[in-house]
Amino acid sequence: MIHLTRRRARVAAAAAAALLLTAQAPRPAPPAPVEMWVPKKTPYAAYDSPNRPWWKLADVLALHRGASDWSQPIVRNRDLVADWHQQGAGKRTTEVAYSDNRTVIIVWGGQLRVAIAGQPSFVASKGFEIDVPLRVPFTLETVGDRPALWFEIHAAADMPLYPVASTTERPRDVAGFHYERRLAAGGAGTPDEANPLSLDYYKDVVQGGARATAFVATQHLFVNNIRGRATPTPPASNLGHFHVGYDEFWFVMEGNVDLQIEGEPLIKAAAPGDVLIAKQGRWHRASFGGPEGQMGTRVAVNSYPMGMHGYSVESRGRQ
Repeated sequence: MIHLTRRRARVAAAAAAALLLTAQAPRPAPPAPVEMWVPKKTPYAAYDSPNRPWWKLADVLALHRGASDWSQPIVRNRDLVADWHQQGAGKRTTEVAYSDNRTVIIVWGGQLRVAIAGQPSFVASKGFEIDVPLRVPFTLETVGDRPALWFEIHAAADMPLYPVASTTERPRDVAGFHYERRLAAGGAGTPDEANPLSLDYYKDVVQGGARATAFVATQHLFVNNIRGRATPTPPASNLGHFHVGYDEFWFVMEGNVDLQIEGEPLIKAAAPGDVLIAKQGRWHRASFGGPEGQMGTRVAVNSYPMGMHGYSVESRGRQ
């Protein structure tokens, strides 16, 4: 017990030190772009269901009006899946772990007691970002008298694992997979300085002044908090950039976001809780909208921490 307490203290201290360094350390200069022949998907990828350029949170809530417990698929691509979930007061999710990658959760309504094996449980409210390491069982329990609402992101290839100790009967099969009682080898992931267990974004960044930066930067998952002030929307001639081999999406955490996507109408002043998606090979350019000077945060999500951005030669690698 003493050893476990000390380990938890070290993890907490490392997370606090990482947050302090994030607030103080200067940003490294990005490497200079190199002119190359870059393949652009032609035609660019279409929006297949449930993906759409702009998922408004208000529309999601309207789809489930009157229901206490529900899930809504939002993102489906080759690399990542992301869904909205709501859970009624007093309820708890089944204990589950995910096979090979981290799980990221953004809490958006009510309160959740987050129990991650090997870590002290904590209560998360709106604006909390949570990073569950791979193969670590966890549960989410709604506390208080209001439903809890959260956005959950997984690697597309991951499958849920159910600990036999808490799920004694064989889980229901899913399409293409049959659950069997086996030993899951490989060990469990842990939090580290670059990938802390949680971040209370509103408390630590919006109110506390810590710098917005990457929350998760690991193999197959990049969750990057980008914060700035609203400015006039750039002209359509500013194409932004495109990605050669993957989709990208954004969760609006604060303020408003404008997004230009090739082949789609300009998205103007997307609101907190909205999700925006740019499909593979489409030029896209995000900026902070709303009243000029208002602070905004978009949480950029893709599967490549060092993903390539293809810019026009004329832009000199800037947007």
